[in-house]
Amino acid sequence: MTVSDLKLKIFRQIDSLEKNRLEELYGVLSNFINDQNRGNDTGKLTDEQWQGILDAINEIDSGKGIPHDEVMVEIRKKYSNV
Repeated sequence: MTVSDLKLKIFRQIDSLEKNRLEELYGVLSNFINDQNRGNDTGKLTDEQWQGILDAINEIDSGKGIPHDEVMVEIRKKYSNV
């Protein structure tokens, strides 16, 4: 498939989308393009930052993490009266 064929196929698929799906696709596509434009920022991390990330991954893998839902319940309790 040539680049032109691929573009035409994508255009036709996009053209047939309902408004809400088109808006959703626009968001996904914008995120994809913006991420590509930013490049890979991970090369800017210090050794200490990398080690922190690896330590966090190891803690989660060993079951030491707190599920998102539990964290959100605690945050809502703490800040609901603010």
